[in-house]
Amino acid sequence: MHVAIAGNIGAGKTTLTKLLAKHYKWDPHYESVDENPYLDDFYGEMERWSFNLQVYFLNSRFRQILELRETGKNIIQDRTIYEDSSIFAPNLHAMGLMTNRDFENYSSLFELMEKLVTPPDLLIYLRASIETLVGQIHKRGRDYENSISIDYLSRLNERYEAWITKYSKGKLLIIDVDNLNFVDNPEDLSSIIERIDAQIHGLF
Repeated sequence: MHVAIAGNIGAGKTTLTKLLAKHYKWDPHYESVDENPYLDDFYGEMERWSFNLQVYFLNSRFRQILELRETGKNIIQDRTIYEDSSIFAPNLHAMGLMTNRDFENYSSLFELMEKLVTPPDLLIYLRASIETLVGQIHKRGRDYENSISIDYLSRLNERYEAWITKYSKGKLLIIDVDNLNFVDNPEDLSSIIERIDAQIHGLF
């Protein structure tokens, strides 16, 4: 079984991935943030490095999906390949931070990859307000994220909402995280697990 967690920067994807992997004994697969050679440069000069960054993420996630298919294990994945193509790359293009030529090249590459990709059995979307996202980003204190603007996060949130309302590739569970603390409050985590259990039982 393949479960994936989607959500904006700071929504809590990685944390929830860890907690659910531990609970269900699933194999966790994380976004390659620490190994990404473009992130620092990108947040310092978005227009120059946007295409490089997006191709790196696309390559990384595509490789991850192919590896997951070969293992045959139950896995949980932090962020999906669809978020890159439906949210991050189009947002950079719309903001004038990725040229038409680069965006068309990127989109063509994704379309080829998508033909070989199987969607997750269950997609968990973490919905969060800008206030929550900013608080989480500041709390974790990654240097390269200090320059992320409210405008950038707001644009991403709008695209996430538009994408999730049309999502039809598999089962979908939407969790509003503004009033949840699944890290420190076991009851909040239990409520999420109960909702996931209901979805999983419907898969079989």
